[in-house]
Amino acid sequence: MSGDNPEIKTRTDDRLTLRAEQAELELSLDGGCITAFRWHGQGGALNWMRPAPAGSGFPPTDAACFPLVPYSNRIRNGRFEFDGRVFQLPLNFPPEQHSIHGHGWQNRWRVEAQSAATATLVFEDLEGGENAWPSGYRAEQRFELSKQDLLIEISVSNEGFERMPAGLGLHPYFPRTPLCRLTANVGQMWESDDEVMPTLMIAPPDGLNPGAGIEVSSTQLDNVFTGFDGKAVIEWPEWRAKMTIQSGASLGFLVIFTPPGEDFFCVEPVSAMTDAINQAAEGRGDSGLRILAPGERFTAKVRYAPELEPQ
Repeated sequence: MSGDNPEIKTRTDDRLTLRAEQAELELSLDGGCITAFRWHGQGGALNWMRPAPAGSGFPPTDAACFPLVPYSNRIRNGRFEFDGRVFQLPLNFPPEQHSIHGHGWQNRWRVEAQSAATATLVFEDLEGGENAWPSGYRAEQRFELSKQDLLIEISVSNEGFERMPAGLGLHPYFPRTPLCRLTANVGQMWESDDEVMPTLMIAPPDGLNPGAGIEVSSTQLDNVFTGFDGKAVIEWPEWRAKMTIQSGASLGFLVIFTPPGEDFFCVEPVSAMTDAINQAAEGRGDSGLRILAPGERFTAKVRYAPELEPQ
């Protein structure tokens, strides 16, 4: 669809704005990220995700949400072996010692289609090769905004002639208020070392178990949880508001990141554990790693549904 009709969409530099009644979604082509997801009302705008700074040139970690593709989390030292070949990825987030969050968040996407309340963004890396990825691939995000919710479909397809590993996820940043609370049904938790690499799978300890609900402001986590049933609920009592996050079975892991002293926290539905490709090579059958044959596509969906209590 042509993007030339100003009645269909608004473009400011590299940003697109989608609207559906009171709901507004801003997207940036740099990183294929969300820069704002908000509702407008008589009291002003309520940001459901932490908004990015105005203008261009901000780091991806200042976005409201960015895509995790063609892998999520970290790959140890950026190095892995796959189908008899050794791959060394760039260490893409210094001083981080590992490759992190995939490729899409640090590359430019293009608009493939859009309307007033929908947009499809595409990023392609068709080269593959030993210094990139085992096969060329195409990543796609489709955003569908309504007055009730935001639906994101993210996918990766193998566009080359070799098999390739694959992982997907989303990395949203949410406002962190003093009374904010998170609840999510999960199974076990991976303990992490100082480099946020998995060390031991345990039952979530008291106070760190999202199944029982956690107080975000007093909890410090940067961990992967297994057995995520696809539903997480964030509550902001100060705003008399909450958000339900609903994802499909393909995103069976949940990363929770609550850094101390920050005004945000992250709740990330992902398809695999940290360092899944190396964990799978060591014999773990529960890493979540996907292997895509040439021409195969892996798709996941996440719905963000905010609610405000009646006044």
